[in-house]
Amino acid sequence: MTSGLKHKLDYDDLQAIPPDRLRYELAEGALHVTPAPSPQHQWTSKPLQRQLEAYFEAHALGRVYNAPIDVVLAHQDVFEPDIVVVTDPSLVTRRAIEGVPTLVVEVLSTSTSSYDRTTKSRRYAHFGIDHFWIVDIENSTLECYRRNTDGRYDILVRLEDDTVWEHPDFPGLTISTAPLWTKV
Repeated sequence: MTSGLKHKLDYDDLQAIPPDRLRYELAEGALHVTPAPSPQHQWTSKPLQRQLEAYFEAHALGRVYNAPIDVVLAHQDVFEPDIVVVTDPSLVTRRAIEGVPTLVVEVLSTSTSSYDRTTKSRRYAHFGIDHFWIVDIENSTLECYRRNTDGRYDILVRLEDDTVWEHPDFPGLTISTAPLWTKV
């Protein structure tokens, strides 16, 4: 006798969840639930998003989205990165970003740090997201990773405190970290 319960969920299951203040993601069909971001989390995310918009959108290179937005990498792999850069407009559908974006950014929270650094990082690399950044508010660091030919992430740079840096893969994209560390 079967219980009728699914062992692996998919995007249809995720969309059937009633809206609340939680964030729902699927990693290989496993449901991950996290609380809504804190004010500090959002305050830190905003200036980085603005810098990315000033580069990608101002130069018509792509669009920058912030959470909550579904990024559907596969029917059983759906994530809500804090910031997503899409350079292929065909990935943006009425319901989500469906496919591999150019860059995803995760702003760490105490409850998500391990999950962001392990599960999400591994799945992002597996699906071919070339650029993955981690913003660590507690340690005032921005880590920029690039996917290598083996399909794993190598750290490109770890920016600390007040740093200005130009990304080598995006000519003219300059990131200033000082605005990220302003406290609420």
